[in-house]
Amino acid sequence: MPKNFEEYTNRLQKKITKEDIKDHNEKIVNLFYNPKNWGKPKRDISVFVERRGGPKDYFLGLYVKIVNNNIIEANFITDGCGVMVATGSQLTILIKNKPINFAENLKPDDIDNALMGLPEEEKYCTHLAIETLKDLIKKYKQKELT
Repeated sequence: MPKNFEEYTNRLQKKITKEDIKDHNEKIVNLFYNPKNWGKPKRDISVFVERRGGPKDYFLGLYVKIVNNNIIEANFITDGCGVMVATGSQLTILIKNKPINFAENLKPDDIDNALMGLPEEEKYCTHLAIETLKDLIKKYKQKELT
């Protein structure tokens, strides 16, 4: 038995993490526990889209700063599961410091491959991410025309 509560919680967290890695993979679990680009930026957003979708009706917000048709900042928030957090994180990693036309051509499989393969029953997360990205690009292009 652990000597103190902190030791107990550390052991429990390691056990949970091991189980998560067995169910998914280390990359997905790492991005779930340590997401990159998480949070709504306080300022300097060129365009954002917030939407719900997929079989679990998850929320995904995508916020970007675009300069000269290059995405120089990308952030996200979600109320979804660990895989949705990892997917949102991976999406921002893929599009940050890339031109709009690169982001426009991304497919759900690109996120899935970058995450080293999602379980089949959770691939809907990549579809929600790409649908949100497509809406964001459309909104940006409309904004640029006005």
